[in-house]
Amino acid sequence: MKKAEIADEEIEKLYIKLKDDAGSGGYHLNPDTGFTKKLVRGLLVNQERYGYQACPCRLASGNKEKDLDIICPCDYRDPDLDDYGTCYCGLYVDKEILSGKKKLNPVPERRFMGQKKFNQKEVKKYMDKVLNLEYPVWRCKVCGYLCAREKPPEICPVCKAKRERFEIFIEK
Repeated sequence: MKKAEIADEEIEKLYIKLKDDAGSGGYHLNPDTGFTKKLVRGLLVNQERYGYQACPCRLASGNKEKDLDIICPCDYRDPDLDDYGTCYCGLYVDKEILSGKKKLNPVPERRFMGQKKFNQKEVKKYMDKVLNLEYPVWRCKVCGYLCAREKPPEICPVCKAKRERFEIFIEK
């Protein structure tokens, strides 16, 4: 098999995993199975090319640190679902699109829109006044899940993002 070829069995295996993970987290994959499997193929190509599953509809740099925000599920999935009913590439959709009540429409790129980040110093200053934390609080940058523990979980229990997708939300 050539390097760029992805076996249909690999696509089906990842498709089933993504569908199961999406369902268990309250998300839905695009009901157009042919289209969705093309996106899954793109994820596998990027996995082989870069070592991580960068969004197949965005240009990845090949530097994992720079691309953490576009590793599927990307940091923009939830805001895109809230505003447009689908993520940028159309892999994830809301119930209205899933049921056919609403059509899939283009989603503007959010990646470089300069979204406001949490000001850690301000949050810490406030929290120091209010709490005496025993553990740092970690935030999943994909879905916003928060947990207080020494290290972030290996995998987010909500969206299944890996540990490197977490950031310190509040330091102890």
